[in-house]
Amino acid sequence: MELIETIKSRRSIRKFKPDPIPDQYITELIEAGRLAPSGSNLQATRYVIIKSLEARSKLAQCTPLPFVTRAPLIIVCCIDKQVLTTTNARTKELIEANAFIDTPLANMSKDSDALEKRKKEMDEESLKSYLFLNATIALEHIALRAVDLGLGSCWIMMFNSKKAKEILELDERYDVVALLPIGYPDQNPSQRPRLQLEELIIQTI
Repeated sequence: MELIETIKSRRSIRKFKPDPIPDQYITELIEAGRLAPSGSNLQATRYVIIKSLEARSKLAQCTPLPFVTRAPLIIVCCIDKQVLTTTNARTKELIEANAFIDTPLANMSKDSDALEKRKKEMDEESLKSYLFLNATIALEHIALRAVDLGLGSCWIMMFNSKKAKEILELDERYDVVALLPIGYPDQNPSQRPRLQLEELIIQTI
């Protein structure tokens, strides 16, 4: 499928067929997330793959939306806050890959003290938001790849993240960003209303 057609075809699917998702498809979905861009190359996004009826039933305790746990697959998208300790190592990888060539970051990236200072300038909430933003980029890669594989999904933010973390017995280093139920669509929603292009562009300079 052409990328633009995949984008146009994506819908929020809230009704799924019970058919299980092949493991190969799950691998391809996570691979799409793995290839997503990541600020400072931190790659903080982690996933919990939920397939069993027992695990889905438990997760139902943290969301008021019944359709979420009726999907044959739920990808729980998380961030690993511990990656913040790897900033220098990840940046060195970018330097070796010539990612900063011909940019002001080229000189600063050679100075580990400057890198530490840059990280410390962000407070804890800012750093967490930074990692969340990167996770959502990966999540949308997964959602689009799902369409490409004939699957449907729906971003879920209406859930109790603390409860989800308890149910999944996640370490303190992890925070849950979103739930992504995935399955073969059992509905064919029409395109949702969208603003016109001229309503989106503030100005062209």
